[in-house]
Amino acid sequence: MSVIQKIRDKYAAVVIAVIALSLVGFILMDAFVGRGKGGTPGGDVGKVNGQKIEKNDFEKKISLQQAMYGAQAPQREQLISSAWEQTVDEIVMEQEYDKVGLQFTAKELNDVLFGANPPQWLSQQFTDPKTGMYDVNQAKQYFAQMKKQKNNPNLEMFNEAYITPTISQTLRTKYMALLGESAYIPKWMAERTIADQNVVARFSYVSVPYSSISDSSIKVTDDDVRNYMNKHKDAFVQDDASRSVSYVAFNASASGADSAKVLSQLNSLRGEFAAATDPESYLARVGSENPYFNGYVLGSKLQVPNADTIKKLPNGQVYGPYVDGTHYTLAKMIDSRSVPDSAKVRHILIKTGEKGQVTLPDSIAKARIDSVANAAKSGADFNALVLQYSDDEGSKNTKGEYTFTSQQFPNLSKEFAETAFYGTTGDKKVVKVENQAYSGYHYIEVLEQKQMETGYKIAYLAKPIEASQETINSASNLASQFAANSRDKKQFEANAAKQNLTVLSASEIKQNDYQVAALGESRQFVRWVYENKAGDVSEPQEIGDKYVVAVITGVSEKGLMSVAKARITAEPIILNEKKAQQIISAKFKGGSTIEQVAQGAGVSVLRADSVSFAQPFIPNIGNEPKVAGAAFNKSLQNKVSEPIAGNTGVFVIRGESITALPNTNMDIEGLRKQMEMQQKQMSGYQSIEALKKAADVKDNRFDFY
Repeated sequence: MSVIQKIRDKYAAVVIAVIALSLVGFILMDAFVGRGKGGTPGGDVGKVNGQKIEKNDFEKKISLQQAMYGAQAPQREQLISSAWEQTVDEIVMEQEYDKVGLQFTAKELNDVLFGANPPQWLSQQFTDPKTGMYDVNQAKQYFAQMKKQKNNPNLEMFNEAYITPTISQTLRTKYMALLGESAYIPKWMAERTIADQNVVARFSYVSVPYSSISDSSIKVTDDDVRNYMNKHKDAFVQDDASRSVSYVAFNASASGADSAKVLSQLNSLRGEFAAATDPESYLARVGSENPYFNGYVLGSKLQVPNADTIKKLPNGQVYGPYVDGTHYTLAKMIDSRSVPDSAKVRHILIKTGEKGQVTLPDSIAKARIDSVANAAKSGADFNALVLQYSDDEGSKNTKGEYTFTSQQFPNLSKEFAETAFYGTTGDKKVVKVENQAYSGYHYIEVLEQKQMETGYKIAYLAKPIEASQETINSASNLASQFAANSRDKKQFEANAAKQNLTVLSASEIKQNDYQVAALGESRQFVRWVYENKAGDVSEPQEIGDKYVVAVITGVSEKGLMSVAKARITAEPIILNEKKAQQIISAKFKGGSTIEQVAQGAGVSVLRADSVSFAQPFIPNIGNEPKVAGAAFNKSLQNKVSEPIAGNTGVFVIRGESITALPNTNMDIEGLRKQMEMQQKQMSGYQSIEALKKAADVKDNRFDFY
């Protein structure tokens, strides 16, 4: 069994071992609870409220994240971003914990791990499958056994992955509970809420929509936008600097001719692929994007194009070429047989080596596994044999038993998997295994096989549909010519128009972004955007399957937005304000009754009934809080209001009634408790977000990455 796979999938033996190392007598508490602020040389990646983030420490965190993800690790740029957010959050909260005196002691760590509610990653390993209960004694005994291990290379990674987050989450829970206890909802507030929910209004109204005036007839100047920004500064403050670009893209993806060339190549190989007697060697020789899987895939799990047709192929026959994603593929039926969807086994492992290092002579291991096999077949207690002899720590607390699904077959050692899935229930067998993680002998008993169905062994010869060098060179040359003739924004726009190229835009590009919306990942392109100034035109940038030439069109510094950027948000609002002024002066010139107002405006009087104060949605109009607010204004009952500039138009209303609906079934105390609980939950979250927003964060990542 793969140790690394166990760490990631089942938190098995090695995981538990490093827990043990982490917990030895809890005398190493500083390693877990101490929140030191020291660092190592290498420069500052940033500062949070004056506390430095040393580059070497930051790199260490990135490396640990990458190790934890393993083969599934995202790109480095994503790890940098993730590590940064995590680091800022940790520092802000640690500083706050220090201020309020929150601590996490060795006793608390013991209580968290061995108490009634252990972390999920721990309870999964030590839950008794028979009772479904967490076996704390077994966990403690196992830790005691593992204390003798030293210099485990997984210790640091495990601390980062499990111990530190457990401590951090516990402290965060304490902090949020502390804030939550400050929340209180009085009875009168619940009563007021119920009253508001049960009051409705009826009114008559006259409206003239903003759409009656064309947008093009009204001009919004930069001064208009600037004045609006000054009145609503909070809405136009940006926490980070950003930039915008316009760009043209020259496609370097595979052309029709490139696709046809790959198709022709597959057709030329079809005959010899069909004749090949050793498909694995053949595919290795000619090269295939799909490596050969020397196993059977259940028909119900065969997720490939044309699966129904492929399953009907006789052994040795080839289907295709057909398109499978970005490849042309040939499929050859090798064999079919009945196989289970899941298999339950029990086993004992005697290792001869780990990661290429010999730990036990082969002859001794073979003799030992043969003795184990004879004892098991003679009726010896299998669990006792597992506990005494097996080197697979992950199955010692399950009596050596595992249940595997067919999807796990490729992750298992070949000899082990074939015994479990291709043998029959009741088989007892010794197999020798050698892989990158370990070598040794397994004694395996197949206990159960379920859901038998036909499985298919299929070889796939797949070739990618890729752009030829000619196609790539053509796109690159066109991009280079365009860039050479477009040395400023004016030339860029003129040449794009002349060549009938589509000019696209990308905005809100931040300094530490690693990708640009609609373009994809390209840290190099983002760096160019920030290393140049507005109006500069780039050299061709290769991004994905495109060559991109861009011009920097906007620079927005941290703080109050530029007028150009704010216009996007402010202009529609200002347009409506100006339209409202025109409508009021032209349409609403007075009138003592709602009918007179309607006649002057050239519209009809309409009515709204049962409009709720709690949800001010007006039928046929929509969300108009100002109008609804006026409808519930007692001073406007049976009176005509002043013109109201709403969201969709200008309104004049006449209140007709405000009615309280009966609320005999309302539980005031229940509502009060519900409101208080919501307040408790939100207060903690909102306070943490406010702390991070208010923090003085200096981000120097651009200098390093």
